[in-house]
Amino acid sequence: MWSQRKRRREFRGIAFGICRGGEQRGKALGHRLIDSSEEVAALGQERGDGVTHRRDRSRTCRACECIDALHAAPVFGCSGSVGTVATAIEVEGLSKSYGDLRAVDGVSFSVEPGEVFAILGPNGAGKSTTVEILEGHRRRDSGRVSVLGVDPSEGGRAFRNRIGIVLQEAGVDKELTVRETLDLYSTAYTCRRSIDEVIEMVELADKLDERISRLSGGQQRRVDLALGVIGTPDVLFLDEPTTGFDPAARRRSWELVRDLAGNGTTIVLTTHYLEEAEELADHLIVMAGGTVVAAGTPESLRDQVGEATIIRFALPTIDASLAGLLDPLHGDALGRDRRLEISTTKPTADLAHITGWALQHGIELDGLAVESVTLEDVYLRLVGTDS
Repeated sequence: MWSQRKRRREFRGIAFGICRGGEQRGKALGHRLIDSSEEVAALGQERGDGVTHRRDRSRTCRACECIDALHAAPVFGCSGSVGTVATAIEVEGLSKSYGDLRAVDGVSFSVEPGEVFAILGPNGAGKSTTVEILEGHRRRDSGRVSVLGVDPSEGGRAFRNRIGIVLQEAGVDKELTVRETLDLYSTAYTCRRSIDEVIEMVELADKLDERISRLSGGQQRRVDLALGVIGTPDVLFLDEPTTGFDPAARRRSWELVRDLAGNGTTIVLTTHYLEEAEELADHLIVMAGGTVVAAGTPESLRDQVGEATIIRFALPTIDASLAGLLDPLHGDALGRDRRLEISTTKPTADLAHITGWALQHGIELDGLAVESVTLEDVYLRLVGTDS
């Protein structure tokens, strides 16, 4: 049995993990510090919004220092006040500014139930602000937003019961074991997966009784993912979910995402791994400067580039002779440092010209490769190579 002191520490951990993003996030999620699992089991009366909870104005969340009447620890039911909807997420004309900075400017998109939807873009593109508005963590300035038929800014606990969030860093108490952490977080839900099921999903069965602090970065990330799915969410927000994973673990996590989507969970994915978005996304948007600069399926975005083949190589030096290489090509050249990428509609002719030029000048083409256009190629042409 855990001591009462340890229980207090653990519940401070969950408050910290959920409220660590600051005052706005703490208020939006509505969690406060509580003292025991017995208190969770007796949190008050059932309200019309389908959530069992208790309000407490007397305490402050030590992680984000929010003093708010809504800092309650909810115990969720399996169904809230929101029903089944034809479109999981609808966004029309979404805008948000911070002073003179227009972080999100007229963004519109929709996401179907059971779809994997990726939001891509460089740092500062407006991705995080957009997702925080969808999660209910941040209020918009204008536009219309609906998630599961609910305005996230007004959804309350019944809405939050139906979404899962995997932040870039969950901030769990690292002195707890994996089992203790999952058991602790699961008490927030009455409709939840078993710890055994979740631990099998993220492949951490052999680490169940290991302290979080002793796990590798990738293993800790899998714990974050487990916390995101333990409440059987209808919409799951994944923010850089495979950071720290080795290639094999990353691909296994992709299978988990596919399985969740196949069983009806809507996935909203933000990632800097373009291969990940290409593998997983049914539809995606690319953001830059607060606006959507491209939208569609990975296939349709590749088609927008118009060229079917990329020729890549590196030169020992860049000098005036390069003009003789580039001028006859049937496409565009993109250069960075000594590396060149040629987008071409006539790969055979252009490859023959490139290799002939290299032989004529006695130049070795390091890393010469001929590949189909990828989502990364499209992305770089949309947002630039310095993003």
